[in-house]
Amino acid sequence: MKRLTMLVTPDGRWVLEDSPEFLCALGDPSPDYDGASFAVKNLGFVKFQVLDQSVIEIELHPDNIELPALLAVQTQLLTSTVKLFRIRYFTTSWQSEILSAPDLAVSRLSELCAPKFVPAAKDRFLVEPQDYSKLYDGVEGPLHLLAQKWRMSFGHFDPSVISFAIKQQLLSRMIIAGVKPPGSEPIFRFIGDGHANWLDSDYHLHAIGEKMENQPDKEYGRWVSQFYKNVASTGQPRYDYVTASIQRPPGTFMTRYERLLLPWKTSSDEVLVTLSSRGLRDDSVDNGSLAESDSTLLRYSARSS
Repeated sequence: MKRLTMLVTPDGRWVLEDSPEFLCALGDPSPDYDGASFAVKNLGFVKFQVLDQSVIEIELHPDNIELPALLAVQTQLLTSTVKLFRIRYFTTSWQSEILSAPDLAVSRLSELCAPKFVPAAKDRFLVEPQDYSKLYDGVEGPLHLLAQKWRMSFGHFDPSVISFAIKQQLLSRMIIAGVKPPGSEPIFRFIGDGHANWLDSDYHLHAIGEKMENQPDKEYGRWVSQFYKNVASTGQPRYDYVTASIQRPPGTFMTRYERLLLPWKTSSDEVLVTLSSRGLRDDSVDNGSLAESDSTLLRYSARSS
């Protein structure tokens, strides 16, 4: 049986089992024990195995999982063509479950990690991961066009990206952040003026070069930064529905929107992550928000770093 084994570190990086990168993350260059099993059970790593290109096996200790690791695994599942998934997880002993679709596996992982990632009613940020391939189904739209541009450019950023965004009237709702490996905090490189509805009118000018986490609502800044870091480290797009309650003067800004995060390679080691977003309206909500789908929202609490 052919088996490819990878591990996801707590900060969302993919490493090969027994590779120098894994041993460095483990903190032991020559373990005389099963390093992978120890890392999964005690350190918050996730073991990810592909068996004969037909089964994906995921092994984790839910109580130890950090948000970046969970997001990295869920992103990989949503882009997978495999149809059979085995989740092996530790409670007081090892348990296992078989699931027959990627979205079912994604939802089950969120349920298993509920102690950290499902907030109480007071928590303010919700995300529903969407299948990125949905952008290529149905009616052509602005997010579809930018996704197509990314794919045709092989993910390489050049000045044509900006001119394309201007032509498609996407620039005002775009944010560009720079992320330098490994795992540095995203830095604002550009903020379109269309985001002035939830930021101060001149914030998009004076925030350039600042860390994304240092937004007026620092909880929101820390929360949203995790997604940019995940996209930069995995090199995989994210397409989500987001509901957020953002604190900013003179009061709370309620927003629901769809977002597309794309990672772009540059001539340096910095990865540029672009955000393109669009509000989705629900007539029952005054602020204009996305219509919630029938599937259960994956809820991630806003956690202090």
